[in-house]
Amino acid sequence: MAMEYSEKVMEHFAHPHNVGVIEDADAVGEVGNAKCGDIMRMYLKIENDVIVDVKFQTFGCASAIATSSIATDMIKGKPVSEALALTNQAVVEALDGLPAVKVHCSVLAEQAVKAALADYYRKQGREVDFCDCDTCEGGCCGHE
Repeated sequence: MAMEYSEKVMEHFAHPHNVGVIEDADAVGEVGNAKCGDIMRMYLKIENDVIVDVKFQTFGCASAIATSSIATDMIKGKPVSEALALTNQAVVEALDGLPAVKVHCSVLAEQAVKAALADYYRKQGREVDFCDCDTCEGGCCGHE
């Protein structure tokens, strides 16, 4: 079965932005989907509550890589409070859509960002109160 991918999805898959590791990251978040095998890891460098750099490593399909790439673009240079507002729907819209069977990849991208931000909050001694554990199954906030 062939899937229709937007030009933006194909561009971010073929030439992903912000790939790599931040060795001295202020925060790292990792999430995965057991059903499809996708794994996303986000690294954040944060100064004065602003994300000054972000990198990702993703093991997964074209949609997983594309959603990781666009999500990093969407939060880079933004205050933590704005990054927390990132939704999977915003990721899908920024990519001009995803096939229905690949929307879970946008959910993973949102969760990876929130998992990294939860790590940052914990390291700062701040309460992590932005996660819906029923949705993330513990992936965003670290709760079991």
